[in-house]
Order: sequence, then structure tokens, then C-alpha cells
Amino acid sequence: MDAQPTTPVPPPGCPAHGSGGRVPLYGPEFAADPQAYYEFLRHYGPAAPVELSPGVEATLVTDYATALQLLQDSTSFRKDARRWRAFNEGKVSPDSPVAPLLAYRPNCMFADGAEHIRLRQAVTDSFAKVDSRRLARSTEQISDYLISQVGTRGSADLLGDYAKQLPLFVFNELFGCPADIGDRVLFGISGMFDGVNAEKAVGVLFQAVGELVAIKRSRPGDDVTSWLMQHEAALTDEEMVHQLALLLGAGAEPLRNLIGNTLHRLLTHDRYAREGGLIEEAIDDTLWENPPMSNYAPHYPASDMEFAGQHLQAGDLVLVGFAAANTGPALSAARKAGSNRAHLAWSAGPHACPSKEPARQITVTAIENLLNHLPDIELAVPEDSLTWRPGPFNRALATLPARFTPIRPLRQPTAQQQTPRTPVADTPAAAAPARKPERGLWSSFLNWMKG
Repeated sequence: MDAQPTTPVPPPGCPAHGSGGRVPLYGPEFAADPQAYYEFLRHYGPAAPVELSPGVEATLVTDYATALQLLQDSTSFRKDARRWRAFNEGKVSPDSPVAPLLAYRPNCMFADGAEHIRLRQAVTDSFAKVDSRRLARSTEQISDYLISQVGTRGSADLLGDYAKQLPLFVFNELFGCPADIGDRVLFGISGMFDGVNAEKAVGVLFQAVGELVAIKRSRPGDDVTSWLMQHEAALTDEEMVHQLALLLGAGAEPLRNLIGNTLHRLLTHDRYAREGGLIEEAIDDTLWENPPMSNYAPHYPASDMEFAGQHLQAGDLVLVGFAAANTGPALSAARKAGSNRAHLAWSAGPHACPSKEPARQITVTAIENLLNHLPDIELAVPEDSLTWRPGPFNRALATLPARFTPIRPLRQPTAQQQTPRTPVADTPAAAAPARKPERGLWSSFLNWMKG
């Protein structure tokens, strides 16, 4: 047996080779094989020094028990990003590609103490009013629409044509977005996460959400936006805008990745097809081994400290490596013993995902409906030719090409069938090209529903 190396060796292509510096969590090498990087990072101990983009330094927790300790300790570690020392000292520019997901905003994710409890309770109480039957019906209708757009072709990109669009459409319906606003919400969220003109995309998103708040103040409906607005927490318009932008963005992007990563698993692992009926298990396996948000949950030490073998100063950026913690050697025994949902993909502690049950229901419905309509769907390219989107936070494919036997166009619903609520008249997305996307995807869906 070969002797074990006395010092850790960075994975091939890693810029940390020979530098002794921080390990970069970006670029095509990391995207292609993140587990090799996590294995290397474990040599540092429960936490390791990383770089999120050029010049943006952080500490990444890679151990499950240590991650739980961090996520549950709201005294030693705070969420308010105004504590971020490197940003305050000008070492991180506001136009850094990672700034949109790390910079402070007045919402529950960046709040601590009583303010967090107030904002968080408004979110959890509002989501508790979502009817599971309505959610399943809405998801199935949107799934039917998206399948109808590609079903007659016999091929599709399951990311761009399906997994990317479905969560945004479902959230537009849940939050009561009129057609014009829904088009811009789709454009804004997609651009923000894809990094294509992110500053403009953020501006489009916040303007659209601001208009949604104004509409619901005068004409509330049976939707999450109205419930959030009517909550006893008495959110201001500014708080409403930031809460909604957080819920739409932080909900849609991970859900897109969960649907895509689970479909990837189903199409590349024969045992799910052989045994049948294992969509739930495929989702759990994906959340363990390929979680949609691989590294996130930004925290900041309240004071200088020693933590997990690293010296931290007050205001240092600390992230949780969900993918690394889930796949660490310490968890293999627990998972084999049957604790199949003890993973950290939904985070943990006071800032854990408030909508994991609706997210799971949407994923199950979306995948079941797709496989029911396209039962012989298969990967259209060799698995090793697939590429993953670079970046430190998400785990997501760039594309997922698939082929199947073409189907007849799905029957359009009659006018009597339930449609998403549209409190204002449809407005073509091209009416104001300076602030709207080129194609009105939400408008197209609403028109399709009307027949």
C-alpha cells in the first residue's frame, strides 16, 4: 500500500498548488469536481480558508457537527452583513460578482435577534397558509404548459426549458404576480443568478416587486404577498419589497437546481428506473450528495475567536459547506442507519429554510408529471460531456439535453378550469423595452391557460 502523503495535495488544476494560499471555489476546475476540493479542504480540519471570487476571502466549514454548531449559535455568530469587515474596509467591491448574494439587505436572512424573529414569523405564517392541493394543481398546470412547448419536438434542454422556468412560474402564481410584473420578476431573478448584467437584473427585480407591493396594498388577494402584508408584524413597504425579493430569489434558484440535479440523477443512475417509483429517494440522495446550494449561510463572528482550528476576527466571513458536510466521512454511518433526511441541504437552526415542504412538493410534482408525459425520456449526450455552472454557491448544470418520443400537443384547459389569479389586465412585455425582458414568458403562460 502506498504511503499516505504527509501534506494535503490540491486537486488537479487547483490554483492552490504550491501557493499555500486560499482554495478557490470558482472556475471550471472547481465546477467539474467539487468533491475533490472538499476532500482537500478536510485536511485543514473542520474549517478551511477559501476564496469565493478573486480577492473575496472566507472560511468554509466542511464538518457536519461543526456546521450545526455554527448554525445554531446565534450569540457567537451573527447574520447581519453590515458586520462584514472586508467589505467595510473596501477590500471587497460592491460590484464583485458575489456581492449580490452576500451584501446586506433589510430582510430576515440578514437579521438577528428580535428583528429576525419578527420578519421570520411573518414569512413562516404566510407560507403556512399555502394550500397543498392548490400548490400541486398549480405546479401540474405549469408543468403541462412547459411540456407542451417541447413535447412535439422529441428533445429538450431540461434545464432551460423546464427546471429553470417551472419554479419561477409557480412562485409568480403563489405570490399573485400580474402578467407584466411576473415577466420582469422572471427576467430579474434569472439575470441575477446567471451573472448576466446582474446589476440591471437586480434593478428590474426590485422595481417589479415594488410595483407588486403597491398593487397589493390597494387590491389584496389570496396569495403570499397579501398574507405577508396583512401579518401582525406590520411590514413597511421597504421591508415588503426586500422580503419578497428574498423569497422569490432564494426560493426559485435552489428549487431550479434541485429539480435539475434530481432529473440528472434519475437519468444517469439505472437503479431508479429498474426499481421504479423512487422519485422521493432520488430527491433525498440529491440533497445529500449534490445539494442545490453547495456553500452558503454567511455568518460573521461577533468577536475575535478560535473556531474549528481557525483564528477568526470579528466580522470575518464564514460560510457553511453543505455539500462537504453532507458527504463527510462522519455522516456515512448515520445515513446508512436510516437517517435519510438528516442532511444540511435545507440548512439548520433559526435561519433554516422556511419553505422546505412546499419546495419538496413542487419538486415531486414537477418530476412525476414530466415522467408521466415523457416516460421514455433519456439523456441525449454522454454524461461526461455535461458541464456544471461555475461559482461558489450553487451546484447546477449548465444544460441537461434529453430526448424522448414526441407526443401530441397537450389539450389546453377550458375557460372554466382554474387559472392563476391576475388582478390586473395582461400587458405585453414589449410595452416598455427599457425595463422588461424581450419575451413575456409569464404572459405567454397566462394566455395559454385562457385557451
